[in-house]
Amino acid sequence: MKRIVYGFLILLIPAFSLSQSGEFTKQDTLRGSITPQRAWWDLTYYHLEVDVDPEQKYISGKNAIHYRVIDSMDRLQIDLQPPLLIDQITQDGEILEYESIGNAHFISLKKTQRIGELEQVLVHYSGNPREASFPPWDGGFSWKTDNRGNAFVATSCQGIGASIWWPNKDHLYDEPDSMRISIGVPKKLMGVGNGRLERVEEKGEKNVYHWVVRNPINNYGVNVNIGDYVNFNEQYKGEKGRLDLDYYVLRDNLNKAKDQFLQVPMMLEAFEYWFGPYPFYEDSFKLVEVPYLGMEHQSSITYGNQYQNGYLGRDLSGSGWGMEFDFIIIHEAGHEWFANNITYKDAADMWVHEGFTAYSENLYLDYHYGNKAAADYVIGTRMNIKNDSPVIGPYGVNKRGSSDMYYKGSNLLHTLRQLIEDDALWREILRGLNEEFYHQTVTSKQIEDYISNQSGKDLTAFFNQYLRTSNIPVLEYRTKDNTLYFRYTEIVEGFDMPVQILINDEPQWVFPKAEWTELSLELNTSKVELDRNFFVDFQKIED
Repeated sequence: MKRIVYGFLILLIPAFSLSQSGEFTKQDTLRGSITPQRAWWDLTYYHLEVDVDPEQKYISGKNAIHYRVIDSMDRLQIDLQPPLLIDQITQDGEILEYESIGNAHFISLKKTQRIGELEQVLVHYSGNPREASFPPWDGGFSWKTDNRGNAFVATSCQGIGASIWWPNKDHLYDEPDSMRISIGVPKKLMGVGNGRLERVEEKGEKNVYHWVVRNPINNYGVNVNIGDYVNFNEQYKGEKGRLDLDYYVLRDNLNKAKDQFLQVPMMLEAFEYWFGPYPFYEDSFKLVEVPYLGMEHQSSITYGNQYQNGYLGRDLSGSGWGMEFDFIIIHEAGHEWFANNITYKDAADMWVHEGFTAYSENLYLDYHYGNKAAADYVIGTRMNIKNDSPVIGPYGVNKRGSSDMYYKGSNLLHTLRQLIEDDALWREILRGLNEEFYHQTVTSKQIEDYISNQSGKDLTAFFNQYLRTSNIPVLEYRTKDNTLYFRYTEIVEGFDMPVQILINDEPQWVFPKAEWTELSLELNTSKVELDRNFFVDFQKIED
């Protein structure tokens, strides 16, 4: 999801303002690391059942956690955050004891856990969940009403963790192979979750909506949305055949949605071209209206951009091109490839989600409006870059790096496209990422190595520079007589990225290093410019 500081939108993001050298607590480690009580079992399936009472802002339910034993132990960690309470945990009908350390709960298993066997624990829970104070950035439940007075409810939990509203293995390294979500709501409302609607069950004063997810899913991608929805749908003829598109919007917004959501097939056409087939054909694609801005919930993208182009009607690039698309439709749907298909193992590598997805905005424009429009847009977003701390954060403590992961990430990828000098190869690399790491959790290093190997270039120093320092390379230059002198400063060891410069408006590649290098010119000139597509600080040094 986008975090931004722009014009009148001043969003305070505490998670991004933390010092990376700050102290971390035991809770940070229990949440952010693969603890021994997590490592020995592999998730295979969840069945989450949750009844929602909007009037009392109360939920109750259970989660059947299915797993395969990969190393025999007798303690298992699940996560659930207060004020929600665990009511009971069982395995094979036997009640289990557990020890709670903050948000982490360590279950003592009675049954011998045999390697290779499939097992499950059933966790019953209930309570008044945390209300989202600033969704989706500070998540939880959003309890709102629509213009007709009907309950309008949604969940969001990236960052704060899925355990803010349901018990699960709250670390992104492990995903279930599939999932079922059963949502109980008052009969006059509809409950919308991920995947496909299997059936609606009448149950007293409630209806239970049973949704089935047939693909692996990350835990923050799971969501529940409740409202007086109306549904309309269409099909998209994509690379893997017919893709079902479903839209769930508030009754009063149906006509606006039918106009605004015409951008969905345009998005799919562009992204399937650049990234390969939509990763979740089996689960369909949905846009679901919610009472907050929006989020990349897998196969159930949530939407709250008020049926207008831009980011709440604003162009985040200042180029004008940001008003040619609905930011939430394009950005959040881009996450289906980078976040939901390819998912980071550790929050420190969140740029894999956000850098590539911010870059997807640029590629959407490239596909529909051309290369210049795309370049104008991505270069325009540089004004949002702070260079306050590295893009990659500290590992093992559930902490992200700088918010620069968005537009520093997209601009490093735009620069990388120039270095590769072959758009067909660049497209192959982007599509290859989504094929090589299809439905997998990854590290930044895996992504970096793949791009290096496929491009035939050693990009180690390049990625170290842009991801692991807060410095932008400075290309210093001066001219004297008929000679151009240039060098890099503020760089990591081994950084020697070639760039294109314009000498009297004529493009020419140069190969700067940390030491001064010289280039003979045909005539004495002071008109030397850097090709704007390279994300480098260009400074003239006076003699």
